[in-house]
Amino acid sequence: MKAVAVQQFKGVPEVMELPRPEVKPGTILVRVAAAGMNPFDWKLVDGILDGKMPHKFPLVLGVDGAGTVEAVGDGVTLFKPGDHIYGQFIHSPVGEGSYAEYVAVPEKAAISHAPNSISLVEAAAMPTAGMTAQQIIERSGLKHEQILLLVGATGGVGSFIVQLAAMQGIYVIATVSSEEDEVRMKKLGAKETINYKKLSIEKEVSSRYPSGVDGLIDLVSPAAVFKGLTELVAVKGVALTTAFVSTAEVLKARGLSGGNFETQGTPASLDALTDAVDNGALVVPVGEVIGMQDVPGAITESRNLKGKGKTVIRIGG
Repeated sequence: MKAVAVQQFKGVPEVMELPRPEVKPGTILVRVAAAGMNPFDWKLVDGILDGKMPHKFPLVLGVDGAGTVEAVGDGVTLFKPGDHIYGQFIHSPVGEGSYAEYVAVPEKAAISHAPNSISLVEAAAMPTAGMTAQQIIERSGLKHEQILLLVGATGGVGSFIVQLAAMQGIYVIATVSSEEDEVRMKKLGAKETINYKKLSIEKEVSSRYPSGVDGLIDLVSPAAVFKGLTELVAVKGVALTTAFVSTAEVLKARGLSGGNFETQGTPASLDALTDAVDNGALVVPVGEVIGMQDVPGAITESRNLKGKGKTVIRIGG
């Protein structure tokens, strides 16, 4: 089978011909239709889980995926051949990922039946970004009419956050870098936008909201920038980052709750997203659909924070 993999940590991803995985007890064999790209994918290549989980080389990249169940191993009860499924395919050993024509996934992984109303290509864009958005809004505790400053709004996670927050009546201020982004964010539910290429986020927010916003969700900023943005949050507000750059001291200085946020993938979270999509309440923000040969370039763009919406790799039918 074809797969996108690296030969060692920090290696350059390339399309390789690798053996098709075998079905083992408790696992399902998935014929992958598409894989969703996330920054965590290249962080795996850099060794973020080295020493925490066993790894297998060549290391096939990819956490998010969607596809059709080809076969099931002994003891599997939740899925059957022909089912359309999606979710986070990551499992031990790291390196049997979703950037492949086939993947064997434990039944107990964060996977579930795919939404009926969208394609598998769209479904592949949902798992990590959608669950992160869902869970970080819940963690924020923000309520109807409270004000959220969302930094990094135009990527996959941000696009989901805007929609899910707007559904709850949260007033979203989204950072953008173009007029095109501004239109897209407002269509998804943002009430205001700030073009950080033209304006200072700090000056704009502090002038519009001198008492501070109720919450900050920052998906992209380094530590110094995140610290500065926390000054825009009202005392006893909340500041969360997915970039793991927060410290207790930064939050304590403003009496804020929050800090570093990590997603916990579960089938229940996926099912809640499925319901929202199938009910027409949630639009999946697919930004670009690429082929396997385009992955190295797309990873470079992701490293440089150039992503718009969600990049999905089309793999099979």
